[in-house]
Amino acid sequence: MAQLEHSQEMGMHTEQLRGRTQQTFFSPIEDENFTYPWAYEVNFNKRAELDASDMSATEINLKLRDLMKSGHGTIVLKNPRARHGVAVGILNKLNLIVEGSLGYFGCGLVDGPNIRISGRVGWSCAENMMAGTVVIEKNAGSTFGAAMRGGDLVCKGDVGARAGIDMKGGTLIIGGRAGAFCGFMMQRGRMVILGDAGINLGDSMYDGTIYVGGKIADLGVDAVPAEMTDLDKAWLDRKLSQYGLKTPNGVGKMQKIVAGKQLWNYDNLEPTEKKLVL
Repeated sequence: MAQLEHSQEMGMHTEQLRGRTQQTFFSPIEDENFTYPWAYEVNFNKRAELDASDMSATEINLKLRDLMKSGHGTIVLKNPRARHGVAVGILNKLNLIVEGSLGYFGCGLVDGPNIRISGRVGWSCAENMMAGTVVIEKNAGSTFGAAMRGGDLVCKGDVGARAGIDMKGGTLIIGGRAGAFCGFMMQRGRMVILGDAGINLGDSMYDGTIYVGGKIADLGVDAVPAEMTDLDKAWLDRKLSQYGLKTPNGVGKMQKIVAGKQLWNYDNLEPTEKKLVL
């Protein structure tokens, strides 16, 4: 029971999210049933290169789909020239290497691919990401990983404001500094900031965990400090080494932030009680 409580303090949950309109495509008791019925069979050893210099975002996305349809499991996308909405809606296993930078809403709505971007990304990269990995070597704009539900999203540089807003699961790692209101209305998952965090960190967060290696400008409403456990340290060591990242002062000196859960039943409070909480 203690182990379960510790894991939930770290934002790890095993139960599925529920919703009236959410469809279930996978069964956890069927080991091989982790791909969509319409997913293409791809071979990671079958490699293709795509020069996007003279292509629109739509043409790039359609070409990526055609290459997956023909069995290509590794695709190198060259010269994306920071176009918006590139590499979105990929619900397939794929090793995608982007040589350059992406604009707004890159890699959104993905479920399964492993994507590595050598440049930077604009606003809302990997919004609503479900599974897989997205690794950015340079900086990212605001609302990085908004509403993500699973997978690993990594930016090795700095990110703008509201990273992980409405985050519902997965792991978001920021190698540098983070802007204001990161983790706003966070519901689940783990966010790791190795540099400094801006104002109102974790504002109105309901659950989940935020780890910070640098200074925190200030905490938002209902975000509170918590004690680092051995489980936290072991997980951080393992996860950061996976992406070749380190925190300057060691994981033992990182700050852990969780929800105070005073807003847990916010909707049921009377107006006068809400004033006391806030």
